[in-house]
Amino acid sequence: MKKIVIASIAALTVTSSLMAGVNAAACTGCHGADWSKKAMNKSAAVSEMSHADIATALKGYKAGTRNVHGMGALMKGQVAKYSDADLEAFAQTIGK
Repeated sequence: MKKIVIASIAALTVTSSLMAGVNAAACTGCHGADWSKKAMNKSAAVSEMSHADIATALKGYKAGTRNVHGMGALMKGQVAKYSDADLEAFAQTIGK
């Protein structure tokens, strides 16, 4: 049992560090816990996007150059506080 707890803590630590401080819980309300929900019934399901496409989208929203389905301002507010490196690292943890 002790080994399982230690392994679980280690896995959580690795996952958390890969997410680079991005608050994934703030995303799951619109995108679903497994990233399969279409936000506002408009966006693509993040679970179907590649890691590179996710990173490009997040950085585009942050820069104000992406406005898919009119969600640019909403998403810009969500990602503005993160560095491009944070967004890139987070993108590697979701999608395919």
